[in-house]
Amino acid sequence: MIGRLTVIAVGGNSLIDPSLPPNIENQFSVTARAMIPIANFIERSAWPDRVILTHGNGPQVGFQALRSELSKDHLFEVPLDSLVADTQGSLGYMIQRALREELRRRGMPFHVCSLVTEVEVDPADQAFNEPTKPIGRFYSEEQAKTLTQERGWKMVEDSHRGWRRVVPSPAPVRIVQLDSIGEMTELGAVVICCGGGGIPVVRLPDGSIKGLEAVIDKDRASALLAVRLAAHTLVITTGTDGVYKDFLTDHRTLLRDVTIDELNTLAAAGQFPPGSMGPKIKAADRFLRYGTGEKVIICRPEQLVDAIEGRAGTHITRG
Repeated sequence: MIGRLTVIAVGGNSLIDPSLPPNIENQFSVTARAMIPIANFIERSAWPDRVILTHGNGPQVGFQALRSELSKDHLFEVPLDSLVADTQGSLGYMIQRALREELRRRGMPFHVCSLVTEVEVDPADQAFNEPTKPIGRFYSEEQAKTLTQERGWKMVEDSHRGWRRVVPSPAPVRIVQLDSIGEMTELGAVVICCGGGGIPVVRLPDGSIKGLEAVIDKDRASALLAVRLAAHTLVITTGTDGVYKDFLTDHRTLLRDVTIDELNTLAAAGQFPPGSMGPKIKAADRFLRYGTGEKVIICRPEQLVDAIEGRAGTHITRG
């Protein structure tokens, strides 16, 4: 007997605390805190309902990229697809350990497992001609020019904070390990997958797979996963209470219950910038347009249970 499936996309910023030094001990501590609402949700869910977790990795992959860059005179540099794989593994380890221990303390011995996940993209995606996703550290304008000349990086000025490398962010088209993820959830495991949007890969004419210097939006990959596995609900946690209209004004309004058509109209009017809520609205649109699920919920991580039970967050349904 297989119950309803909920896919929960955990933001990468939920897994860091800027007030703490960025070391492994603090990363474990912050991750353990982040898993408490997830455990609360699992505890209140009715068996045999199933849960899949995806997660961001933006801050963590930035740390890894900087480490690789700083050590380049002594060690080989690590390509971006491998950096995504590295952070999938390390964050997956922290998440599965923290969640498993939290559930064990509650007398709920669930199997929790993380899966390093490859996600195919279209090599003809226009994103490869127009890199837009900032990654890594900030540089001076002079440093940016040098990196452009010496390494072929595309550099852009980022919000007057300095210059950053930008890489392609193509749309996900296929999750390589989809069948394995589905089988594990059917066996009752809580699965952690598609970290950082998944390792970006393309399939070559001979059927083999090759990694790419790119990143995939975590929420778009989560929506694709939720569609392919016929999830009932997609939950996207973020740093705000939900989706706001006129967010950057004094009269901002939290949208509690809204249709995806209403949100698309607001998006067309410029309400949701690409660097903030925009990708989440697009992910919600894809899930509701192409999936069989009923709802997308956008909320703060700590409000997960209240949001799923209708007391918090933004609830998005079909128009």
